[in-house]
Amino acid sequence: CEKTSKCITSRLDYSNWLLSGCLKNAVLIKWYSFPAISIFSVSFQVGLLLNGFIMKFYCCRVRQQASSSLMVYMKNLTAADFLLCLSLPLRITHYASSSLIIQQLYCTVGAYALFLNMYASILFMGYIRVRTAHIISVVTWVCLIIPAVTSNSLFFITQKHLNVTPRRCRPLFSSLVRLVQKIVHIFSVIIFLLVFISLVFFYNGISRRVLQAQQTQLASSGSEKLVKSRRNMLLLVSIFCVCFVPYHLFRLPYIFLSGNCSAVKVLYYLKEAATIVSVFNVCLDPVVYFFLCKTFQAQVNRSMASIRESQHSTNGQQSRYCYKFKY
Repeated sequence: CEKTSKCITSRLDYSNWLLSGCLKNAVLIKWYSFPAISIFSVSFQVGLLLNGFIMKFYCCRVRQQASSSLMVYMKNLTAADFLLCLSLPLRITHYASSSLIIQQLYCTVGAYALFLNMYASILFMGYIRVRTAHIISVVTWVCLIIPAVTSNSLFFITQKHLNVTPRRCRPLFSSLVRLVQKIVHIFSVIIFLLVFISLVFFYNGISRRVLQAQQTQLASSGSEKLVKSRRNMLLLVSIFCVCFVPYHLFRLPYIFLSGNCSAVKVLYYLKEAATIVSVFNVCLDPVVYFFLCKTFQAQVNRSMASIRESQHSTNGQQSRYCYKFKY
């Protein structure tokens, strides 16, 4: 690194931060590296398989069909999950490597791939009952990509020069980048809360309508649809709570209390654990798609039936062959 005032200042800032004990408290022993790598590896394989199957279904089965609003949202949800699946190898490499280049890629590409997937999933789950799907989908992607591109651009413009590879992303960022990230996280939490409240509101409304139908003993097709709608909304709310609530519960305090050394260690591990849980979203979203999309459900049932028929025919041929060989 050249001996410029900016470089010296960056080194001094990092040295002071290192000597303060925050980094030591934040990382300690990377005991969680092996389970994190294992879980991310399984999520990568399962998520890539499931979302790849869904994308094949889109390309081969429903390409010529008119897409409903639900279908458009599910397509975008699958695209977001597939994007995160492709970024998981980088996240796995981050846990297994101490390279500065890998750390920089993880803190930019890997972190924002998770950001895009998470908030695309949050928003598209909240959009399920909203029409004009194409316009909303485009606007959503633009609004998610702009802060990611802005933050990454500022990172490369104001990049710090360090001799030591930090295990956290914070030492790599300038004060301007950290300020932008805090603003983005505040708006992200607001979006999360709004979508969460709307999902709970819709589920509560459907549950009350189902209860009224049961009290009046109305056994019609309309009441059956209400029961299915309540089941689907319960599935959405459950996945939403499992994947996203822990992350937002620990992420925001971690961002704003990262200067408090006594809290950094606990928040760091809780944030990492919540991130691991949130990645399960790539495996759970296909389950949502299976229950919400009747066309896809029928296709899966036909595929399973054809597999059973082929196995049955194969077993029948083997039995006939054994019978002929015996006699």
